[in-house]
Amino acid sequence: MGQIVRALVASCAVLLLPVPLVWADFDAGVAAYKAGDYSTALKEFRASAEQGNAKAQVGLGGLYYKGLGIPQDYSQAALWNRKAAAQGDAKAQFNLGLMYEGGHGVPQDYTQAARWYRLAAEQGDISAQYNLGVSYGNGQGVSKDYVQAYMWADLAAMKGDKDASKMRGELAALMTPAQIAEAQKLAREWKPKK
Repeated sequence: MGQIVRALVASCAVLLLPVPLVWADFDAGVAAYKAGDYSTALKEFRASAEQGNAKAQVGLGGLYYKGLGIPQDYSQAALWNRKAAAQGDAKAQFNLGLMYEGGHGVPQDYTQAARWYRLAAEQGDISAQYNLGVSYGNGQGVSKDYVQAYMWADLAAMKGDKDASKMRGELAALMTPAQIAEAQKLAREWKPKK
């Protein structure tokens, strides 16, 4: 019986080891990135990203997107951001929105851009909230809807986004008082998902 317990404890200890190592690689990647050592950041992010660390996948995608420590490759940037986005990472979802909007590594598709912005915005990502508001204001990838545009701009503006605050004012000039009141009510009642 004692051998079975020792074997079980040893097995559990081995299973737990990769988790700290994944974060150690990620933390080392962040430190290297901040120091401008992109080749080390690449190595550390890749090791952690390949083990499923969403933050490392976003970091690796960023290195590919910007061509830091590796030749610029938008397709690889999209691939790594997609892996992180599938895990619910708001930054990765926002990045995919940008890539679809600009056609970087993926076909340009405003509907997909708005979809990814929405997923990130619903988690409270300020930049995604602003971009989703722009999408609604312009009818780009979604039906033009000033109430939705104002609501998303209002949420981002309340968190200090100056561009969103400006956009909110521009939208108000196009809206009726009832539409503004509806948008403000939606913003007050909004709760982040996740």
